[in-house]
Amino acid sequence: MTSTDVTFPLAPRRRFAGLPFGGMNSVRRGSGSDIAGSRPYRPGDDARSIDWNASARLSSAHGADEFIVREYIAEEAPRVVLLWDRRPAMSLFQRPLPWLAKPEAVRVAADLVSEATLAARGFLGYLDLDDDNATWVAPRSEHELPDAARGGTFRASEDNLARAFDFLARQHPPLPGGTFVFVFSDFLAPVSDDTWVFTLERGWDVVPVVVQDPVWERSFPDVGGVVVPLHDQATGRFVSVRLTEREAARRREENEARSAELLLRLRALDLGPVLVTTSDREQIFQAFLEWADERIISRGRWW
Repeated sequence: MTSTDVTFPLAPRRRFAGLPFGGMNSVRRGSGSDIAGSRPYRPGDDARSIDWNASARLSSAHGADEFIVREYIAEEAPRVVLLWDRRPAMSLFQRPLPWLAKPEAVRVAADLVSEATLAARGFLGYLDLDDDNATWVAPRSEHELPDAARGGTFRASEDNLARAFDFLARQHPPLPGGTFVFVFSDFLAPVSDDTWVFTLERGWDVVPVVVQDPVWERSFPDVGGVVVPLHDQATGRFVSVRLTEREAARRREENEARSAELLLRLRALDLGPVLVTTSDREQIFQAFLEWADERIISRGRWW
C-alpha cells in the first residue's frame, strides 16, 4: 500500500457512537442514519421518523393512539487544523545539506493530512504564529494548503505553540470538540503538560507530529576528534566544535534519552504522536498509517 493508492484514515482518539459514512458522527441528535434512541412523538416531528412497530405495540398496551419517533445521531464532517511551529530552529537545514529539511518534511506531512481530510469529506484549516502574527484559515471545504503553508518565514517565538492553542480557544464560533489539530514541530522547545491539558480540556483531538533529524537530534554520530558545525541556540548561529569521543557519546545518550522521554510523555497524556524523521513521502505515509492503526486497534473505530 502506498500514499498514491489510498490515504490514511482519520482515526479519532475516542470512540464515537454511530456508523461512519465518510464523515464523522457527532454526539448531537440530528438528521443522520444511525439510530441514537427513541422518544414519544411531539408536534412538529417528521412523520418519517415514526417507529410504526413500536407505536403499534405501545398503543395496544395503553388502549390509545401513541406514537414513538426515532432519534438519530447527526452526521458531521471531521474538522482538521494544521498547526505549524515556525520557530527559527524549524528551518535550519535545507537541501542539499545532509540533515533533515524540516520545512519540506512538514509540507509533505501536511499534504498527506490534507488528502486524508478530503477523503473523509472534512474541513481543513491552518494556523501558524510566524513572527508573532497569526496566519489563520478556519476549517473549510477547500483542501488546498494556504500560500502561507507553502512559504513563509520562521520567526516565531519559542512559546508560539502555547499561544497558538490559546488563539484557537478564543475563536468564535468556538472550535468544536473532536476537531483534529495536527501539530508539526520538533518539540525541542518543550510544550508544558499544562498546555497539553489545556487542549485536552477543550475536547480537541490533538496529534503531535514530531519532526526530528534521526542522526543529530534523536541520536548523535560518532564524531570524536572531528570538527563539526553545531547550532548554538543562544545565538542562533552555527559554531565549529571539535568534540572528544566521550563528549560525542554523552550527547548521543542525552539526545536519545530526550527523544524517548518526549514520546513517553505524549503517550502518557493519551496524545499518540506521529514520528517523522524524513521528507520521503512514502515513509511519512507509513508513519501516519501506523498512527491510525494504533488508534483503530485501541478504540475500534475510524472515519
